[in-house]
Amino acid sequence: MRKFTNYDFKSLVFGAAIAAGFVILGSMYSEFLYAFASIGFLYVGYNAPNIKTSALLGAFASTPVMYLALDGVFKEIPPTEQGRITMIIAILIVGMLVSVIGAWAKRSRVKAKEEYEKKQKKGKNKKKNKKVKETTKDK
Repeated sequence: MRKFTNYDFKSLVFGAAIAAGFVILGSMYSEFLYAFASIGFLYVGYNAPNIKTSALLGAFASTPVMYLALDGVFKEIPPTEQGRITMIIAILIVGMLVSVIGAWAKRSRVKAKEEYEKKQKKGKNKKKNKKVKETTKDK
């Protein structure tokens, strides 16, 4: 049971709901809203602890979209069994890839923040060290 302690299940549920919500809105109003379903998968990947886990969680978060596809929200799915299986695999792959992109973006942002903090500390330490040396020389 300890394996599941560092996952953020709240982000998984919210990300899956966001993706499914945009798919439903896209089927009701305009098809261009389908593209915004990827926001949910990005959110899931961004809050995942690492990239491998984000792929797994992205595939799991795409299950509501798969259910909606099998229910007939996407009208372009062929009614054959092969067409349905192809659509399920495509949805899984898209969910995984977009989630991995979210995890990669988080990793890149964390690295950039660390580098920025490192540069800030170097600059501050130089000024502090000069002040400390000047005060010790005066005494």
